[in-house]
Amino acid sequence: MSLQPRADSSSPAPVPVVYIVDDDDAVRTSLRFLLESVGCELRVSAGGGEFLDAYDPRRPGCVVLDVRMPLMGGFDLQKELLRRNAPLPIVFITGHGDVPMSVRALKGGAFDFIQKPFNYQVMIDTIQAALAEGVRLFTEAQRNSRRAARLLSLSPRERSVLDLMIEGHQTKQIAHELGISPKTVEVHRANIRQKLGTDSLAKIMQIVFGVKPSAGELPDRP
Repeated sequence: MSLQPRADSSSPAPVPVVYIVDDDDAVRTSLRFLLESVGCELRVSAGGGEFLDAYDPRRPGCVVLDVRMPLMGGFDLQKELLRRNAPLPIVFITGHGDVPMSVRALKGGAFDFIQKPFNYQVMIDTIQAALAEGVRLFTEAQRNSRRAARLLSLSPRERSVLDLMIEGHQTKQIAHELGISPKTVEVHRANIRQKLGTDSLAKIMQIVFGVKPSAGELPDRP
């Protein structure tokens, strides 16, 4: 049995990684043997700072994370990963779990919360599901990044024309709105289609509304 999700044969994806972050040597060793036995690629860290040094954002994966650790606890690392928009599902593990702690973890976006000592099969099944979700999130993040890059390639004027196109305005209406000639509008429309890689307004709208950029990521209309 292997935990590696199947990649789309048309677009080979990087092999996903399971990051184990726990300050307990015995737990790290136990998880390493368990997950290597089912074909996982691992990165093992004794703390949050060590994990951040090892994390490769170019690859999908998930994190098996201890709640209580010195210097940077599990919840602190969770906040840092959220701040970075890292597409990594987190499976929290703890030997001191209680209901409020599990609720806090799940409200913070954790994939699951498992108490030590854990059942090996439950851990395998949970990490398999977390890896599959990690691949999905990674693929979505890459797609949004490409879409955002296409939109950022537009000039401010092209972005203005695009916004009016999406609102349903025709060439003459756009020209009047922006105080430019219809011929200039057509040039901008051609540039937009070329940069976004499609002649379809429906697909252009998918590119625009499929992106969830951070504040200030896209230029405002002039």
